[in-house]
Amino acid sequence: MQDKLKDDFTSEETWRIFRIMSEFVDGFETLSRVGRAVTIFGSARMKRNNKYYGLATQMAKALAKAGYAVITGAGPGIMEAANKGAVQAKGQSIGLNIEVPLVQKPNSYVRTLLDFRYFFCRKVMFVKYSKAFVIMPGGFGTLDEFFESATLIQTQRIQPFPVILVGTDYWQGLLEWLKKKSIQEGCIVRKDLKIFSLADTPEEVVGAIEQFYTPRTKTTPFRGADKL
Repeated sequence: MQDKLKDDFTSEETWRIFRIMSEFVDGFETLSRVGRAVTIFGSARMKRNNKYYGLATQMAKALAKAGYAVITGAGPGIMEAANKGAVQAKGQSIGLNIEVPLVQKPNSYVRTLLDFRYFFCRKVMFVKYSKAFVIMPGGFGTLDEFFESATLIQTQRIQPFPVILVGTDYWQGLLEWLKKKSIQEGCIVRKDLKIFSLADTPEEVVGAIEQFYTPRTKTTPFRGADKL
């Protein structure tokens, strides 16, 4: 009888509030101690012999050497590459794992791990504790994270911060479509393309971030997405 009552109680929709609260509390307590951090997003399906896997490793190394903790979604592919680079550079390697039906096992290079059941709790952590988003090539999840950050900045729900697309070859078609379709149809305006920038090297990424936060410092120039 007691077990049945317990099952009835925990199945109530309101019980979800406590689970959500616990995810926020764990995230806030852990990540508030991290300091400056950059999140690197990208495909979980990217193989280790792919050029973007190697680039993500070098990107994370450069960021770690510049004093940034590296945050990823904790999974394989680009996420593994980024955590690997952070570890190799002796930086902080953080993973925010998501519990999905097809279980995502955290990669072996994550040194600080947080598990999330709810995507929206996880997304809040990425935005709240990142000085910049580095968007490597990826699929639906990566696009979701890219466009959500652009939307939050566009609608002034958060202060602007660097959102950097890495890989001209990969992203150019999407950017051209935004110009030829979204702008021409009046769905966005040209200044919206300044919300994010484009880079191809670790030096450009680190330079873009440092330029954003210290505008008077001479850094490696980078291309705005409206400059293609």
